[in-house]
Amino acid sequence: MGNHILAINPGSTSTKIALFEGHKQVFVTTLRHSIEELSQYEKVSDQFEFRKQTILNALVENRIEIDLIEAIVGRGGLVKPIKSGVYEVNGAMLRDLEEGVGGEHASNLGGLIAHNIASGIKGCKAFIADPVVVDELEPIARITGHPLLERKSIFHALNQKAIAKSYAASVNSTYESLNLIIAHLGGGVSVGAHYKGRVVDVNNALNGEGPFSPERSGTLPAYDFARLCFSGKYTLDQVKKMITGEGGLVAHLGTNSFAIVEQKVSEGDEKFKLISDAFAYNVAKEIGAMAAALSGEIDAILITGGIAYNTKLMDKLARQVGFIAPVKIFPGEDEMTALAMNGLAVITGKEVPLIYE
Repeated sequence: MGNHILAINPGSTSTKIALFEGHKQVFVTTLRHSIEELSQYEKVSDQFEFRKQTILNALVENRIEIDLIEAIVGRGGLVKPIKSGVYEVNGAMLRDLEEGVGGEHASNLGGLIAHNIASGIKGCKAFIADPVVVDELEPIARITGHPLLERKSIFHALNQKAIAKSYAASVNSTYESLNLIIAHLGGGVSVGAHYKGRVVDVNNALNGEGPFSPERSGTLPAYDFARLCFSGKYTLDQVKKMITGEGGLVAHLGTNSFAIVEQKVSEGDEKFKLISDAFAYNVAKEIGAMAAALSGEIDAILITGGIAYNTKLMDKLARQVGFIAPVKIFPGEDEMTALAMNGLAVITGKEVPLIYE
């Protein structure tokens, strides 16, 4: 059989790789990177050679025939805002990933490493698919209360799009014919309004908007936050970490694990219960906002991400938003499969890769 696709997903302290033969996953592993290993690199982009070599070593150690790989799909990084789809890695993309045009993030390494490895394999091509900066917002959704500040589309596009298409197939429909609200509940939380195949509104899940999450603060009271920023008590780096990295559950409870929160709630810890309930309440409110963005015409509400494994929390959330539309739970996120299937669609001719400019 042919159609060997390698998926690469760099995270902050790990790199996940998976090999697919057609639709079948034949190998997957997570390469852990210690703080000591990563601390020697000043910038994320400086980790390129280290991460690439750990991937190549893992492929050799597991006797993967590298020369059989036809496509390598990297987790799309913070490139310029683009429309949904699969993009072949080109010079313009490499430049923007290296420069961190949209910000520094480990996912920027996905396209860089994919291209580098693919260039050494005859006939192999490198792609990215549905990066977090997929932008399909309606013009009206970009407007805020001040012209200097515009809303941005940064969300879990890869998983949301994959779940949407999977659900559409399960009900004998197409993604392009449905109106869906999809909530991705993971280290970050994004809630998107999907109108006939386009995400016309979604909260900025990275830089501070929408519900709080295990590590992010979400929307904060603007005036009070401005006073805090100019209080002289915090540096810019500390403030940025309040927004992303050390906000949400970490700030309130000292943990980013909903498994721990669930355990504490079951033991009767009132503080953990309050924050857990507040999390569900905030997600429910965002789902309600997206219902308004879709004028109440919603076929289903889909809940996905790692937190969706918490059945009691999902029951609570479903009860609160179930009046809007049927609620379906898809625990976890299979981003490796989503990456690989996007690559498979291109090399089998079912989808034409887009050009990044």
